[in-house]
Amino acid sequence: MKKGIVLKISGEALAGENGIGISQEKVNQVAEEIKELYNEGGIELSVVVGAGNIFRGRDAINHGMNRSSADYMGMLATILNALALQSALENLDLDTRVMTSLSIPQVAEPYIRRKALSHLEKDRIIIFGGGNGIPYFSTDTTAVLRAAELDADLILMAKNGVDGVYDKDPRKDKTAKKFKHLTHQQVVEKNLKVMDMTAAALCAENNIDVYVFDMNKKGNIAAAAKDFSFGTLISNKEQK
Repeated sequence: MKKGIVLKISGEALAGENGIGISQEKVNQVAEEIKELYNEGGIELSVVVGAGNIFRGRDAINHGMNRSSADYMGMLATILNALALQSALENLDLDTRVMTSLSIPQVAEPYIRRKALSHLEKDRIIIFGGGNGIPYFSTDTTAVLRAAELDADLILMAKNGVDGVYDKDPRKDKTAKKFKHLTHQQVVEKNLKVMDMTAAALCAENNIDVYVFDMNKKGNIAAAAKDFSFGTLISNKEQK
């Protein structure tokens, strides 16, 4: 039986050195890493992409933009990233489909659960764009919802420069302690900033394993599907 994996990557992972826009070089690098993961075999793979390289809704809201408008703009930005990633993956001869929660039939399929399952059964990689299609929810929540709907076994939470979950921000505090394993309840109780609290609560309720790791080291995306030694595993399963 194949292992269902949802890979969550940030928009910043697709950006250039200044962190803005889409760097084709970065997109190609990420695509190569995804191909390496896919070639491991025995998995059904879907990808959720963020939007931070194109539009940061939080910044816009802080400057007076309506929250719903900002969130919808962010959803559109994730679709741009999804299309860029699809092109790079198809250049590597991988069969992909972009599915969106917003209806843009000229460029992508609408997200329909049964259709998504059919794509996965045919060994296609699905890239989810458009978030959840409604405001007030993050792409972290999208990743968890899709994992729950598609009965995935694992969410790979690929971070941009952070190699796991810490009790403090390791980029600001050198005394920060890294966790090797956490339960979902601990993430919620400790208010750890792994993902937003809605996503964390959904993971806990649906008992979905999450592995948090740094995607910037070459080979980590493929390794993360089977090696939990270099990041943080969030799971209610007993660890040996």
